[in-house]
Amino acid sequence: MLKTAPRHDWTRDEITALYEAPLDVLMTQSLAVKSANWADGKVQKSQLLSIKTGGCAEDCGYCSQSAHFDTGLKAEKLMPLEDVVAAARDAKAGGADRFCMGAAWRNLKDRDLPKITAMVEAVKAEGLETCVTAGMLEPHQASALKDAGLDYYNHNLDTSREYYTSVVSTRTYEDRLETIAHCREAGINLCVGGILGMGESRADRIGLIHELSKLNPHPESVPINMLVPIEGTPLGTSAPVSVVEMARAIAVCRIVFPKSWVRLSAGREAMSEEGQALCMLAGANSIFVGDRLLTTDNPGETRDEALLKALGFEHAAREEVQTPSRSKTRLIGA
Repeated sequence: MLKTAPRHDWTRDEITALYEAPLDVLMTQSLAVKSANWADGKVQKSQLLSIKTGGCAEDCGYCSQSAHFDTGLKAEKLMPLEDVVAAARDAKAGGADRFCMGAAWRNLKDRDLPKITAMVEAVKAEGLETCVTAGMLEPHQASALKDAGLDYYNHNLDTSREYYTSVVSTRTYEDRLETIAHCREAGINLCVGGILGMGESRADRIGLIHELSKLNPHPESVPINMLVPIEGTPLGTSAPVSVVEMARAIAVCRIVFPKSWVRLSAGREAMSEEGQALCMLAGANSIFVGDRLLTTDNPGETRDEALLKALGFEHAAREEVQTPSRSKTRLIGA
């Protein structure tokens, strides 16, 4: 019988067996899980805005906004509230359901907290789901964001625990997990995923998914990013990960996180329409829209609408999880 309820006892070996299964077998199972949990077939659209760009004290090896690297990016101050609201209105007019605000900080400082909560309140008032990523949080800051109406906090694990120190040295894996715990304790939904193509092995990709699977509850949103190489960063010359590998990771995430949005995130600009379609068919049901992410290009509204139309995917926010259907098929990990 196909099991569609979330599990928190996945072993690394079980996830490895999924990841390394023949692609058709893996995608058959991921589609069965998606159909059981997301029968409406709708695709959620998020739009991301950099509300404070550059000058970050972290040394994440993939990031154009780190003050440690010369990427040609000019550091900017926090955007005025009215500019953020205008961008949110444009995002909603373009079909976005969720508006994500990213600030390039190591951690959110109390002096900036009132400005961020005001942004959350204002964007929420426009009828959009809200998401913020602003580095590490203290418990009282997470509570303040929740009180302002924040729906999601994004704080990616990036990669496996074992490979993490090859990517960043200025904060630890435990630091990331601590902020995630603060958000969960405050009642904020989580957006937690990682990046593929940073020189990690397949075992590290499996390790990332395993770490995410241990979070209880699972993150409500799991973004899977393809590295966008940035000149001047330590990972700027990394060999690209294949689209098939992206599809495998997404399919495994769909199975392991049956109730979560699985987002095909950064890197779509470098993918063909067919490559994006493969990742969507593997189980992704969320994308970033707009022509920019934080500091990198994105396909844009016209191309996205054409892709979704070609695939026959209807766009709309999903209001409730569908009742899982039953299957008599015995599948991997079931």
